[in-house]
Formats: sequence, C-alpha cells, structure tokens
Amino acid sequence: MRKSKFFKVFTGLAISTMLLAACNSKDAGSSTDGEKGKKDARDIDVVFIPKMTGNAFFESGNDGAQEMAKKIGFRVKYDGAPEGTVANQVQIINSAVNSGADAIAISSVSSDGLNQALQKALDAGIKVVTWDSDVDPKYRSAYINQGTPDILGAMLVDMAAGQLENPNEPQQVAWFYSSPTVPDQNSWVDYAEKYIAEKYPNWEIVTKQFGEGNEQVSLQKGESILHTYPDIDVIICPDSTALPAMAQAAQNKGLNKEDVVITGFASPNSMRQYLENGTIENHGLWDVKDQGALAVYIAYHLAQGNELKVGGTVDVPELGEVKVEPNTVQGYDYEAEDSGIIVLPERIVFTKENTNDYDF
Repeated sequence: MRKSKFFKVFTGLAISTMLLAACNSKDAGSSTDGEKGKKDARDIDVVFIPKMTGNAFFESGNDGAQEMAKKIGFRVKYDGAPEGTVANQVQIINSAVNSGADAIAISSVSSDGLNQALQKALDAGIKVVTWDSDVDPKYRSAYINQGTPDILGAMLVDMAAGQLENPNEPQQVAWFYSSPTVPDQNSWVDYAEKYIAEKYPNWEIVTKQFGEGNEQVSLQKGESILHTYPDIDVIICPDSTALPAMAQAAQNKGLNKEDVVITGFASPNSMRQYLENGTIENHGLWDVKDQGALAVYIAYHLAQGNELKVGGTVDVPELGEVKVEPNTVQGYDYEAEDSGIIVLPERIVFTKENTNDYDF
C-alpha cells in the first residue's frame, strides 16, 4: 500500500487536510486489495471424513488429501470411525463445528441422515464438500463425483458382460454391496438395472445382498451367496469392502473366474492377489488419491472465501482445470448457482496386465 508523505506545515488546517487525505488513501487501498477477506493457507483447517476408517479405498483417499494439503500449506484432519454409521458421522461433523474447522469434505453414509448436522455446520460458516458419496445437494457446495450413475452403472455391467462367452444368454446375477441406503452405490445399481433391462433382458437379478461395510459380515454374505445360488453366473460388487470379501469367499470355495464372474469397484491394492491368482478377471475404480486431493482442495478454495459457480472452472494444482457441472448431471432436481458437481475425468478397469501400474 502506498504511504502518504507528510511535510511539516504551519497551520492546523493544512495538517488536518493531509491527515484526512492519508485516511482516504488507506481506505482506497483496502477496497481495491484483491486479497481482502482471503485467509492464509496456514490458517485453514479442513476435516476429511470417510465413510469408515481402516478401508483401503478411504485410506488411499486420505493419502491424496494429505499430499495436497502439504503441497499448498493448509491443514487436513482425517476424522472417521471404523463403522460407517449416521450416528458416527453426525458426531464427527459436530466435532468439526465445535473445533472451529473452516471446511469439511465428507463421504456420506446416507443421502439424508446428515441434513441436520450439515445445516449446523453451514450455519457456523463451515464450507461443505462431499466426495465419493453425496448428500442432499441443498446441504453442500460441491460434490466431487467419481462418475455419474449412467457412467458407473454401465461400467459395472460392461465389466461383467465382457467376461461372458455369450452375454445375451440367460444369466443369474447377484448384486452385493454395502447398504440399501448408501446413496452412491444405490444410484449406480438403479441405473445398471435399467441398462441390463435394455441391453441384456435375459439376465435375472436373483438376489441383492448387503455387507454393511464390514469385512467379516461381507465375507459371510459372500459365502452365503455362493451356497444359496450354486448356479450363479455373475456377482457384481460396487463396494470396496464387498468386492474383496466376495473374491475371498470364492477362493475359499475353490472357485475361479471360469466358474463365476465376480467384478465391481475396489482399490487395486486390495484386489491384486485375486487378479494374479485367477479368481477374478477384472474390476474397476478411479484414482481415489486424486479424488481425495481434489475434495480437500475445493474445500480449501471455498474456505479462502472464493466462490464456486455452476458452469465455472477451478485450476487445481497438478490436477488441472475442473468444471462445476449442474446437479442435474446426477439426476437431482435441486439446482442452485452455488451448488454443483465436479466429475473426475476418468475411470480405470484393472486387469492382471495393468494392476501393477497402480499403487493405491
């Protein structure tokens, strides 16, 4: 800011005039300062909330989040619970409010169970971003989305169909994932079932099972599917706990990819052994480290006082320019200028040939 120069004068009027000019100069400088109201990166705290801790998918997301925070200079607290429940996430959100956090980035276990807690956070001035699994869009600014329901629903079906000798023939199909209420996975399955009805009308959905995001429960459910449906052809697991558990259940029973098609979404580190020993042929995901990094950066960006408008773009270090899409790309009715979705640019199908190219 330019400082006014004071010269020795001999009249009170002259002194008063120059003091007034100095004050006006200071005010003018503040009003044109482009950084006015912006918080320093070192003063910003983001709480990064997974569905549950101890899961390879969410731990990898946190790795990306911490790397981004270190690079930019803000702070990220990884705060979750071993069990993914609404009660646990409400407690974590309330803790973020009480600690004076600037923003939260959360993978929600429920599409509407967190509304009251999130409203409390918004009322406290906390910026809310979701990643991996969304909430009611009225209660967040941006959703860092791994893919829209049509993208991911079709991907799940295509990964399975590509392994069948004749996918147009009748197939017994099972869905196996975390919960009947978790918003992301249910939206993928809903679209996938429409896609199956149109493209593979001879497929029969014989069961839909849920592992509750728990490794032991998921293993038991996986074993139960194989026992109850001995002629099952395809088991699709759009869940990072259910898929490795299902593969382990098949391996325990001495089954491999020639006996039953098992595919879905999970991190490569959790599935590599099953690709290499022939239990499964493929599975999919996206780069969850990038997703975690993007989620906390957008949270930080908002906490700095920046606006995020639908149709606008944000330059993200090392990830490039991302665009804010309207909520309608996820099938929502709610539209607002300051509430939108950022879709990750790509997804990955992992096979025995490429799995060692990835480490997350």
